[in-house]
Amino acid sequence: MSNHQPIAILDSGVGGLTVAKEVMRQLPQERVLYFGDTARAPYGPRSKEEVALFTKQIVEYLLQYDPKMIVIACNTATAVAIDDIRSAVSVPVLGVILPGSRAAIKRTKNGQIGVIGTEGTIRSGAYDAALRRISPGVRVVSLACPEFVPLVERGLFRSEEAYDVVCEGLAPLRRETIDTLILGCTHYPFLAERIQECMGDGVALISSADQTARDVSTLLAHTGQLASSSDVPAHRFFCSGEPETFRWIAQEWLSEQIQVTPVMWQVPKID
Repeated sequence: MSNHQPIAILDSGVGGLTVAKEVMRQLPQERVLYFGDTARAPYGPRSKEEVALFTKQIVEYLLQYDPKMIVIACNTATAVAIDDIRSAVSVPVLGVILPGSRAAIKRTKNGQIGVIGTEGTIRSGAYDAALRRISPGVRVVSLACPEFVPLVERGLFRSEEAYDVVCEGLAPLRRETIDTLILGCTHYPFLAERIQECMGDGVALISSADQTARDVSTLLAHTGQLASSSDVPAHRFFCSGEPETFRWIAQEWLSEQIQVTPVMWQVPKID
């Protein structure tokens, strides 16, 4: 396997760009393939069967580019589909739940951790299980915030509307004594400033993006697959929905110009 094969990163929409940005920052010689399933976002309200099918479909599409690693940069897809994907492909597959959980355990002082995520992620209990596996005595308070992803997908993450929606959605957590809050959806770092304003400076926000990128780096170093080229890597971006909004959000977040390839699925979508 060549060290110059790309790292494939997939998400239900633009949220996984938070992970892609960290991978690109920490590993500037690596090539990234990013796929956002914007036509079918959000995944949170969908059934496990739908999320598993969509994730499998995206992975099969990305395999044609011969990636050396796959990162499921979607908490809902990680919770539902990562084991099946790992058993189906021959390259390493990383998710975002365990890295975020480890980072939160390191950060908390009082052992009380909040988790916000999509309905699917919270319903799965994946963060509760991961956190308690690391630290059995931890207290976990989970909250689904289904209104957050549509805000980000519409590019409204810096708007006044976002502040109002975020504060209303987080109201139950503000009555808790958590000192650490996991942003359990890769869309949520787009709203990090608004979330911090609402929760206050006494609550540390944990994004899985940084730790996931570190795990990517560690694994590639361990297997001797880190890219070594001095050339600027050519990243590629794909989306299944309307490409212009995706391109605008990606360029805003990544602070660089990109090209987006729209992908029209050949199999029927599940409504």
